[in-house]
Amino acid sequence: MSTGTVPKPIAGPSNFIDERIGAGTFLKRNLRKVFPDHWSFLLGEIALYSFIILLLTGTFLTFFFKPSMGHTVYEGSYDALKGVTMSEAYASSLHISFDIRGGLLMRQMHHWAALLFTAGMMVHALRVFFTGAYRKPRELNWLIGVLLLTLALLEGLTGYSLPDDLLSGAGLRITEGVAISLPLVGTWITFFLFGGEYPGEDVISRFYSLHILLIPGILLALITAHMILMWVQKHTQMPGKGRTNENVVGAPFYPAFMAKAGAYFMFTFGVIALLGTFAQINPIWLFGPYNPANISAGSQPDFYMGFLEGALRLMPAWEINLFGGSGGTLPLNVLIPALVPMGIIMTGLALYPFLEQWVTGDRREHHVVDRPRNNPHRTSIGMSAITFYGLLWLLGANDEIAAFFSVSLNWTTYVGRVLIFVGPFLAYVITYRTCLGLQRKDADIIGHGVESGVIKRLPSGEYIEVHVPPHPAIEALMRDKKPIPIIAGADSDDPDGDGIPSKGMRSPLGKLRAKMSKAYGGEKIALTDGHGHGHEEHAAVGSGEDDKPSLTH
Repeated sequence: MSTGTVPKPIAGPSNFIDERIGAGTFLKRNLRKVFPDHWSFLLGEIALYSFIILLLTGTFLTFFFKPSMGHTVYEGSYDALKGVTMSEAYASSLHISFDIRGGLLMRQMHHWAALLFTAGMMVHALRVFFTGAYRKPRELNWLIGVLLLTLALLEGLTGYSLPDDLLSGAGLRITEGVAISLPLVGTWITFFLFGGEYPGEDVISRFYSLHILLIPGILLALITAHMILMWVQKHTQMPGKGRTNENVVGAPFYPAFMAKAGAYFMFTFGVIALLGTFAQINPIWLFGPYNPANISAGSQPDFYMGFLEGALRLMPAWEINLFGGSGGTLPLNVLIPALVPMGIIMTGLALYPFLEQWVTGDRREHHVVDRPRNNPHRTSIGMSAITFYGLLWLLGANDEIAAFFSVSLNWTTYVGRVLIFVGPFLAYVITYRTCLGLQRKDADIIGHGVESGVIKRLPSGEYIEVHVPPHPAIEALMRDKKPIPIIAGADSDDPDGDGIPSKGMRSPLGKLRAKMSKAYGGEKIALTDGHGHGHEEHAAVGSGEDDKPSLTH
């Protein structure tokens, strides 16, 4: 991008602002800010635009929803429930669905936007993790992102419970069971949320305050901080030709990026509107009002809470009776599923940038991200976490799996208990070997070139396939691979050559760090491992006299 004359579309508005509030220079500089271009960068924008749609549709719904557990008799348009006693929250949800023009569309768009918001953040977090975009100077932004994801789960839980139908009530009953099982504070938290013994009279109104005021306010503040930090620190870019830690290759914010962002927002809005129109979700009128005495089979929470459901179903019925029962009971069958999976995933995400920095000793700034294959241990850890989450999510529907495939429900549980430990280990091994294989493929392309599809016959009668150099952009992408740093002295017991290990390597923790650094870092498959002899090398197909494979120059 040229840094010469300011384009007229930027200069005009900048002068207008400058003449009135003196911010023209600031506006002019930021409108010309360059943004890199890659399809994976749009994943975070999906979450951002879904949040905007959530605010818009949620504002509409607040005008008609009554957050009250007071009893009323339904006399609305849905004949199947006329004369049924229900809460005012459920009655107002039915009123929105059947009697408010556009109400059902707004409800369904709100629900689909919530799912897309959470899914977008998850996929965006995976993109950042697998490419190493969380490294210095973006650790703080990564922590904000982890907190945003955690709050999104809480926001979904509170919103999911508001209609007070049988499905959401069953989920609320599980929430109450988890809360009351917490040692020391469980009873206080439960009474605070429900206003007394379950189900109480206050949980809907309190969840409503959390859902429309407190959590959205925190989300909005954190998203704003997230965007400001991204703007100040500049966006990461994918490796490639001409891209370094000192520059940004892309298009200016105005008009190029702004036009694309506007179009992508409308596209996201259109998809959510189409889903809200044609894909039914959460038909609360079929479930009926919540009654603690009623129960239903096959009920499942929204996908983002499915892994907690799976953990509860897999956990054996373990509990600890303190002092023979007189000191209370510690229900491990609820505490472990409720706290451990979430703790492993969220705590692991939050600490990983700092753990990786400790292991590698890499304190440099990184503005060009990695290809996942070039950091096989990080990629393998990520795939293990995905497998762990995915198995819990899948086994949250073990009753449906057992019914559909006509297998024992107990056996699905037993198999799940084994897979939850074996699955992540297998995912790690398979991913690690796959990454090394992809690195070898890159080294082979650099050393031999790519197959051209052209077959030649040599004077000797031998047939060869001509290899040609890869496209310059692809070659630059592959050659951008750099060895993963190792802390000084980790690859040697005598880094100074004087017979004395460095001071930091002498303690047990230092020795552990050195071993971890040596295993995690370094060059796994160098580009020269492709036996590079230049792109004039050809692969022999064979001749009539000798069909043994060979290489000719």
